[in-house]
Amino acid sequence: MKNKIDYKLFIAVIAIALFGIIMIYSASSIWAEYKFQDPFKFIKAQGFFFILGIFLMLFLSKVDYQLYYKKANVILFGCFLLLLLVLIPGIGTIRNGSRSWFGIGGFGIQPSEFAKVGLIIYVAKYLANNKKNMRDIKSGVLPILCVIFAFFALIMLEPDFGTAMVIVLTLVVMIFTSGVKISFFVRIGIVGLIGIVALIIVAPYRMARIVSFLNPWTDPLGSGFQIIQSLYAIGPGGLLGQGFMNSRQKHFYLPEPQTDFIFSIISEEFGFLGVLIVTSIFFFIFYRALTISLKQSDLFAKYLSFGLSFGIIIQALLNLCVVVGIIPVTGVTLPFLSYGGSSLLVSMASIGILLNISRHNYQNE
Repeated sequence: MKNKIDYKLFIAVIAIALFGIIMIYSASSIWAEYKFQDPFKFIKAQGFFFILGIFLMLFLSKVDYQLYYKKANVILFGCFLLLLLVLIPGIGTIRNGSRSWFGIGGFGIQPSEFAKVGLIIYVAKYLANNKKNMRDIKSGVLPILCVIFAFFALIMLEPDFGTAMVIVLTLVVMIFTSGVKISFFVRIGIVGLIGIVALIIVAPYRMARIVSFLNPWTDPLGSGFQIIQSLYAIGPGGLLGQGFMNSRQKHFYLPEPQTDFIFSIISEEFGFLGVLIVTSIFFFIFYRALTISLKQSDLFAKYLSFGLSFGIIIQALLNLCVVVGIIPVTGVTLPFLSYGGSSLLVSMASIGILLNISRHNYQNE
């Protein structure tokens, strides 16, 4: 039986996305006016994607989630093809040293963002169809791990380590819930750590990020610059912050503060209270999304909503950990808040799918 969508989740997402637009203006207006002679440059672009995202979210909330089950293989192949095409010079464009974008007019589309949802859909279908086989490593787990590794390798060729880690962590959590023995994850975790160390060693810029993470002051004007400026923004925030539009670090100290480090500006302008409110909204979104998952009797819906829920919260947690210096810089955006059309559209599309799933087996509270 179909019911109303989860309006609490819908309102929470709209609220945090609107706050994101406001903070993008605050964080970017100085830089945008200096570089483009238009302080509204970034907010206009994000506003466009926000409106588009609302229509996309509402549209997907009306699309029966079973369609993704039927088209999972096609969706996965489409994502794989896009990840291949973006690596071809002349098709994919390079930004910040990574060939991970399609340039369309003045906008950039990042296929790895869409691959996140495509993989979650495919893995949800695989887990639903192979529930009995998942306790057997060879016949159940290894086939899906091979698919995940293939996508991981393509994204690392761009390279985009942050997005690759978000995808892998999300899918590993999904597989974990399917009943695979913990001992397997211990072994795969050791292999993963060895792989991460190898990836760091072969890329000097990643090693520089590790060194700057351990001690940013070893290279305060190079690899340690961002995290130092981020902490300089967070520190003076205090309880109530410096006030809206009063950030100092956005005055050409913190590079591109409207993107990965927008949370630093939020902390500086709204202080601990602002941090508490933003993190509370994220955990409320996660709670509502997880509640939708737990109410599902259909395995595909359960795994799909579970994967989408964790995909958002894992990305948010990674971003917040980077901003406060708990983990090295990964280049992961903060969902709904950071500037970026692809990230916002994919996050709102994920919520749209969750809202459709919420129509099924939904209990009024």
